[in-house]
Amino acid sequence: MELIKNKIYRVQIIDYTADGTGVAKLDGRAIFVPRTAVGDQCDIRITKVTKNVAFGRIEQIIVPSKYRIEPACEHAGQCGGCCFQHISYEEELRAKEKKVRDALTRIGGLDGAVLRGIVGAPSTVHYRNKAQYPVGLDREGSVVTGFYRQRSHDIVPNEACLIQSQTADCIARLVREWMQQNGVQPYDETKNTGLVRHIYVRTGESSGECQLTLVVTNKKLPALDALVQTLREQISGLTGVLLNVNKRTDNVILGDRTMAVWGEVLLEDRLCGNSFLLSPQAFYQVNHAQTERLYACALEYAKLTGQETVIDLYCGAGTITLALAKQARRVIGVEIVPQAIENATENASRNGISNAEFICADAGQAAAMLAERGEKPEVLTVDPPRKGLDQNAIDAIVCMAPPRVVYISCDPATLARDLKEFTAQGYQVEQATAFDLFPRTHHVEAVIMMTYCGSDKKNRS
Repeated sequence: MELIKNKIYRVQIIDYTADGTGVAKLDGRAIFVPRTAVGDQCDIRITKVTKNVAFGRIEQIIVPSKYRIEPACEHAGQCGGCCFQHISYEEELRAKEKKVRDALTRIGGLDGAVLRGIVGAPSTVHYRNKAQYPVGLDREGSVVTGFYRQRSHDIVPNEACLIQSQTADCIARLVREWMQQNGVQPYDETKNTGLVRHIYVRTGESSGECQLTLVVTNKKLPALDALVQTLREQISGLTGVLLNVNKRTDNVILGDRTMAVWGEVLLEDRLCGNSFLLSPQAFYQVNHAQTERLYACALEYAKLTGQETVIDLYCGAGTITLALAKQARRVIGVEIVPQAIENATENASRNGISNAEFICADAGQAAAMLAERGEKPEVLTVDPPRKGLDQNAIDAIVCMAPPRVVYISCDPATLARDLKEFTAQGYQVEQATAFDLFPRTHHVEAVIMMTYCGSDKKNRS
């Protein structure tokens, strides 16, 4: 069948893509339809046709899926944040578990049985401890905050996001009011004018602390004292108001310079029994409750006895590293962000942990350096960004040949790609568990345990 743009077709949704888009098929050709649920029978209008696939949008739902629900968020389908507001949480978990299993089998060439299942979140609302709101103007010239529409930089105004903390939403409102009252202009990326680019709020789930970082183009802001006073009066637990200067013209949110206007530069929180001080630049998982479950699984997979040397690549502020240190002989954490390494070193000291060493370097370079200096870790853990590991990092890890590797991933596709390379170089994937740290979005995490099955000479020489 030749699909025609703008023509309406009746289809049934049979699957989801990796980004949560519904998939239908007509005569074997895949059609991608956003905001649909498996089981939906609907009329769709074709919006784009390529050689192999087509794209469409819903015109009318004829028979709704049994998994379809009424979105709790009034902005569902507008902003680019949540793609699963219209389906039940049980169906969302099923889709995410399938996403991980499909990646492991289709990309990684693994047996899908290695995946033990998925651990759902105890709550799907207000779970994020980190909010970064872009700031702009609406058509009437009023200051708005919200989130970008999918595949654009158009801000969809949102004053009460269901996945952000209510504290963050309240702080964003107070900043908007201050900007409006004092004529503080949002940054306009098309003209490269204005002052405030983003409102960045981080909260401590266990500590009750919260911190505002205004990302600005210039540190000289009018009536800044008035903002600080208002925030101190109305926000319980506020410990710092910071300015981060970013004059870049790309999509990077934070600049290199951060200074305190009032209070502390570092935010405190507790995770897995340890206390952490966090700079705005330090990586810290956004879902506190699920992170503790995720790290517990990583420790289970590490199988530490107290005698091991452990290397932790992409260690951030040391959250996993310090949890490992309590069960290992010594740990070495590696992170490329200098502020994070400073945080990690201080965090080890404040928790009385003396068997942790931290290195500021790229993961691949550090792994090569550690291999060159003769480090032979019994366990190695990695928690890379979405792009996964580069070949240099994998080669250096294999050179050290740790008997056990625990891989924490936030992208099933790059995880599976890396696992395929590890298995080609002598590793075997033993177990995997998926974790939903980002309810209502398409993102999903996974923890993998691998063991080395290559030559014993290579492993311990």
